[in-house]
Amino acid sequence: QVQLVESGGGLVQAGNSLRVSCAASGGGFSNYVVGWFRQAPGQERQFVSVISRDSSTTNYADSVRGRFTISRDNAKNTVYLQMNSLKPEDTAIYYCAARLLTKATTVREYPFWGQGTQVTVSS
Repeated sequence: QVQLVESGGGLVQAGNSLRVSCAASGGGFSNYVVGWFRQAPGQERQFVSVISRDSSTTNYADSVRGRFTISRDNAKNTVYLQMNSLKPEDTAIYYCAARLLTKATTVREYPFWGQGTQVTVSS
């Protein structure tokens, strides 16, 4: 099964950019759909974006569409989330998650999760 490790979080000012990464190990990475979710303090974990196995299709939450871009490099077993025009309300722990074959946008549909990386956007 796949193991996931996020990196790249940090503290940025509003309007700036940040890229977080999700590195996978365990083999068969190209068989997995990968999604990004985020969880702010006191809130439920929410869908942010998802990318298909071959990068042909992507989906975004309305709150990030046009500002965030998801991509993947199957040769490096890594998925990226480029976050531009960051807002204070983007502050959260960002998690990547993986599932086999088909895209999904709910937490319960993903069996494999990373430990998360903190993103803090100051105003």
